[in-house]
Amino acid sequence: MRLLVVAVGLAVAALGAPGAGAAPAQATKLFGTVGPEFTITLEDAQGNAVSRLDPGTYEIEVNDLSDFHTFHLQGPGVNEATQTVFTGKVTWTVTLTDGTYTFLCDVHPSSMRGTFTSGTPQAQPPPPGPGGGGSATPRKLVLTSGPAYSITLRTPAGKAVRTVKRGTYTLTVRDRSRLHNAHVAAPGYNRMTTVPFRGTQTWRVRLARTGTLSFLCDPHARQGMRGSARITR
Repeated sequence: MRLLVVAVGLAVAALGAPGAGAAPAQATKLFGTVGPEFTITLEDAQGNAVSRLDPGTYEIEVNDLSDFHTFHLQGPGVNEATQTVFTGKVTWTVTLTDGTYTFLCDVHPSSMRGTFTSGTPQAQPPPPGPGGGGSATPRKLVLTSGPAYSITLRTPAGKAVRTVKRGTYTLTVRDRSRLHNAHVAAPGYNRMTTVPFRGTQTWRVRLARTGTLSFLCDPHARQGMRGSARITR
């Protein structure tokens, strides 16, 4: 009888001990990547692109491979982002509810973005039609000087720019070396970074007249660090 009582007592103690029973479920892990080129992805542990998820808690490991891009996740109850100058890995724990979520690069939101749904999103109102008050996406260009002896003018998708139309542009200037600078000149416009500067700036460039848009590194223009694009109507 005494042995039976001891056995029952041990069983009760085991059931009531702290931490006994099933371990809490771990959050599902997802993997986001941005860069080093003009790409941004969100995948599950098997490498599949994420398009639909169940509401719940997720652990998202983001690998930011470029100091020119960001990884920004936003949606109902979630707003997480890396910084432009940051490179490396960061992990976020987020709780998804019913809705649509977007991941994008804040510097290149029109070309580097993706979406997925969680649960059952509510119906969204249709986009405004002609005359509905919608505004056009600003035109964007990317100027990169260095770190080697090269300077380029490209679209956010990475295509070299040979001609541009008159109008106003958002120009992202990437000065990648303290040996170089970035200089842009066009009819009615003239702006440059300093040689010691290294970093990223955003300029508003208004091309009001036809002609030539020139971009160059002043100290090394004779070494081939120069280019141009034709400004058309």
